[in-house]
Amino acid sequence: MGILQDKYAGVVSAAQGAGISELQVIEQDGILYISGNASDTAGKDAVWNALGAIDASYSASDININVQVVGLVAGAALKVITESSNLNLRQEPSTEAAVVGKAAHNGQVTLVEQTNSEWWKVKNEDGVEGYAYSRYLQA
Repeated sequence: MGILQDKYAGVVSAAQGAGISELQVIEQDGILYISGNASDTAGKDAVWNALGAIDASYSASDININVQVVGLVAGAALKVITESSNLNLRQEPSTEAAVVGKAAHNGQVTLVEQTNSEWWKVKNEDGVEGYAYSRYLQA
């Protein structure tokens, strides 16, 4: 086991406990890559929550998580699960990108595509498409 696998053992163990299929854990060039498929958004969230317990700001540059939710297809209805505020929809998959719309707290959006494990392109009830942070979306 490498240093990063020790540092992020809780994330790997959460992925195993959440039943992530095709789980790959590779330490390469100072970065720990964790990838696989979750059967639902709860499985994906378990992996991200484990990272949050280690790195509360989610800013670590030595880990890369790519867990996709299988079975979610374009057109799937997703619930916005922010703590209390509306969810920003952005022009690009980045917190630096311009906000193009919002989705209401506890409201619904429609999946356009799972861009990556962190950002999904969605459409709000007004028909505005944008990228939303996938941790705030639930199938």
